[in-house]
Amino acid sequence: MKIPRDLSGEDLAKALAAFGYQVTRQAGSHMRLTTALNGEHHVTIPRHDSLRLGTLAGVLADVAAHVGLAREELVSRLFGEKP
Repeated sequence: MKIPRDLSGEDLAKALAAFGYQVTRQAGSHMRLTTALNGEHHVTIPRHDSLRLGTLAGVLADVAAHVGLAREELVSRLFGEKP
């Protein structure tokens, strides 16, 4: 599955909630999300209307490595079609 091209920072934060990520702080236009699943892990994402593809790919790769999934599997679980 391809990475969505028009995803906002807010939308990504909502999607990552499925893996236990919650916004723990915000500084300017960036949000820091933290999860305690599989040990504590933090990611910082910009709160922009449309995330750049490289930024989104980097965040997804970081999250996928932490939860023990391939990036493609993570993308499928987060943005795949719901039955």
